[in-house]
Amino acid sequence: MSLLEIKNVNIAYNTGEKKVWACRNISLDINEEESVGIVGESGSGKSTLAMGILRLLPENIIEVSGEALLEGKDIFKMTPDELREYRWKTMSVIFQKSMNSLSPVHRIGKQMEDIYRVHYPNESDENIKKRIYDLLKIVNLSDRVYMSYPHELSGGMMQRVAIALALIFSPKLLIMDEATTALDVVTQSQILNEIMELEKKMKIARVMITHDVSVVASTCKRVVVLYAGEIMEQGDVKDVLLDPKHPYTQGLLNSFPSFKGERGNLRGIEGSLPDLSQPLPGCVFAERCPHASERCFKEKPKQRDIKSRWSVSCHLIEEGKVHD
Repeated sequence: MSLLEIKNVNIAYNTGEKKVWACRNISLDINEEESVGIVGESGSGKSTLAMGILRLLPENIIEVSGEALLEGKDIFKMTPDELREYRWKTMSVIFQKSMNSLSPVHRIGKQMEDIYRVHYPNESDENIKKRIYDLLKIVNLSDRVYMSYPHELSGGMMQRVAIALALIFSPKLLIMDEATTALDVVTQSQILNEIMELEKKMKIARVMITHDVSVVASTCKRVVVLYAGEIMEQGDVKDVLLDPKHPYTQGLLNSFPSFKGERGNLRGIEGSLPDLSQPLPGCVFAERCPHASERCFKEKPKQRDIKSRWSVSCHLIEEGKVHD
């Protein structure tokens, strides 16, 4: 059953001189208790899409269209009061450096108490403290963290506090925007494993925004590949990452080293992102695609199904010319 349905979402920025389209006609579904990774290089629209879902877009956004249906209710049309309820209790977020949002002059427990009281002002002190101690235990932090200041904690511990805050009202959807990128590899692995265990226990759906394909491969069931604000390919992680159909997905995977098999040279994707302020009648990846034809520059490809919940936006699929 779909928890979040994104339908034809378009988001544009005003850069002062240009209107830049960060997301174009993005459509995808996220089911209950499903883990979905959204990958793509910098500037592909990953974070803009996440901020759009959360209604946390910056002031220079000049256009948002389409629908983002959370449990059937359009997030873009929610009142401030409705959004306030949904943002914590139904969906929550962990940012890349969430620890920077912690007050340096207040103890961790006090900050968590204040957040809880905003939503439940009549709750007893005893119940609030029990909830916070339970959350600290869930994210593998000791009770002493309750009375600690942020500067007394390591980066990994502060990010665990951020995870506990995101889970404080047991949301159904957790959005992680590069949430472990700033951590060392060992701590990142530990936290990701803990999050996957939490998902099973708390029955949470997760959207992971990242540029690291290996993180998605090891922690997500489905993957969505974004480029220049458009979906190139989406489907089951095993299908897409083991047998990619879109040239951009293939290029991304060729840019990452493999820990198995024979050694090979890494191949980057030549060129750079197109000017997103200009109309793009054809495929947004055509300029950088090694297999582009004249049709690719003139005609926008449609999302074509390979099988259930696996689709690719590429003329090569229709023409039967998929390259390895």
